[in-house]
Amino acid sequence: MAERRPPVITLLTDFGLQDYFVAAMKGVIYDICPEACVVDITHLIPPHDVIGAAFTLGAVYHEFPRWTVHVVVVDPGVGTARRPILVVGDQHYFVGPDNGVFSVVYEREPYIRVYHLTEEHFFRPTPSATFHGRDIFAPVAAWLARGVEPVHMGVPVEDFIRLKFPKPAQKDANVYQGIVLHVDRFGNLVTNFDAAFLANVLGEDFQRRCQIIVAQTRIPGLRRTFGEVARGEPVAYIGSAGFLEIAINQGNAAQTLKATRGTEVSIVVAPEA
Repeated sequence: MAERRPPVITLLTDFGLQDYFVAAMKGVIYDICPEACVVDITHLIPPHDVIGAAFTLGAVYHEFPRWTVHVVVVDPGVGTARRPILVVGDQHYFVGPDNGVFSVVYEREPYIRVYHLTEEHFFRPTPSATFHGRDIFAPVAAWLARGVEPVHMGVPVEDFIRLKFPKPAQKDANVYQGIVLHVDRFGNLVTNFDAAFLANVLGEDFQRRCQIIVAQTRIPGLRRTFGEVARGEPVAYIGSAGFLEIAINQGNAAQTLKATRGTEVSIVVAPEA
């Protein structure tokens, strides 16, 4: 008989590293589910950046084992009327605030159920109005990891918050317009053009036939990786999260090109011969 693996709980927050917040959440989890394996995705999401958290979660959650519990606490509305929720995906659980932070999950998962967390005996006694990460989300995650069924934790809801991420659009016959969705710590620009869109709309040979334009800089074609251009040169490629990205080889594209989230990115496709 195969040995049962310990349950996995991930944490993704904007708490930073200098305060006690993350340790407090872990203490609550281990008190309820001592066998849990707790993984820190990141605690360096910019404060209150719900969109950034949604993107980061979407880029990584599917790498984890089936029925991992993903806890996300980027929660500028903590203590208000915003609901604490549990999202049941096809093979993963997600726990956090109903503020749109799970929007990428809603878009990608083939099957979801969403519960408003109402059964307070799964919370810590007398939850703080300002620290639901410790007092609601962490204990709920731990009880899920111990095997409590989601249906016992709350009531189903269908009016959960979905953020609308901009989609690429065709500007004219050979031009497609997108934006920068995310800037990573290297200054690489992650766009909203995904590989499937490029292949489906532009054809399998789009890499040879296109130019990428960002901040008045033209980048010819797509490369496999950074080192295929000279140091300091811009390069476009399909990144590990499956999106078109723009980088400066051994540099910082965001600083060099003065680009940030929302900066327009265009793809110009040469007509087929």
